[in-house]
Amino acid sequence: MKKVLIPLLLMAVFILQACGSTESSKTEQKEGKGKDDAPETITYESETGPVEVPANPTRIVALSNAPNVLALEGKIVGVDEWTNKNPLFQEKLKGIEVVSEDNIEKIVELEPDLIIVGSQAKNIDKMSEIAPTVAYTWGNLDYLEQQIEIGKLLNKEKEANEWVDDFTARAEEAGQEIKEKIGEDATISVFEYDTKSAYVFGNNWARGTELLYQTMKLNMPEKVKENALGPGYYALSTEVLPEFAGDYIVLSKNQDGDGSFLETQTWKNIPAVKNNRVIELDTKAITYSDPITLEYLLDIFKKAFLEEMN
Repeated sequence: MKKVLIPLLLMAVFILQACGSTESSKTEQKEGKGKDDAPETITYESETGPVEVPANPTRIVALSNAPNVLALEGKIVGVDEWTNKNPLFQEKLKGIEVVSEDNIEKIVELEPDLIIVGSQAKNIDKMSEIAPTVAYTWGNLDYLEQQIEIGKLLNKEKEANEWVDDFTARAEEAGQEIKEKIGEDATISVFEYDTKSAYVFGNNWARGTELLYQTMKLNMPEKVKENALGPGYYALSTEVLPEFAGDYIVLSKNQDGDGSFLETQTWKNIPAVKNNRVIELDTKAITYSDPITLEYLLDIFKKAFLEEMN
């Protein structure tokens, strides 16, 4: 009798353990946890409310903020054409499909597990049916806050914060060194041109403006403050460029634009031009304010101001 009872008791224990294991597994699934207790999803607080997104997305379609994603080594499978054309990202985007908000079928084919778009994009509702979709409104966040938000979205907030802290410290130090060399009151203008007009930029329109004015705390001319600081940029005829020129000039050279004014006496007689105080940059490489672009620009500005120009 005892021999029969012992196996029955053992069988009961095994059944209870199995049931407990099953219930535990069900609870983990409800909480979005996998076998190793790592969450499979996280809740991201987006502009429009909470969105359940993968804790470790592996197939991201980035129609917005792709450079920020690349800086955190996010796994992109689809990207917008403008980022794809940027020379700073072409190596990282080899083999990545170019997609748009209009080509929903192509996005479906890529089987994304996360989609990132601008809030003004078309077909956001349709994209949300394909995968968790998060939209950002340009200008709602400053350039450092935006990187932190992408870090939260990709479950890499720690890495994003570490970069922001480190970069800010290095940029502020560089700004102080530059001021010591060129003078506390020296001014810098950032110009660009297209086929019709020239432009001068405020402190939040990429082209290095956030870095120069916000973090390095270098000065812009009063005329630029009056006209470009609010809207972000100001269009002007090439004849009045001297009125907006600072002691130093950052020139965003648009290879597709009309740069003929660069050969005019109006341009050549600007003191910064005459004194070789112009930093020339490729427009296609500097239209974002992500970590990759900012690191690129910080190196250029430090070398130009501290080593090359008087």
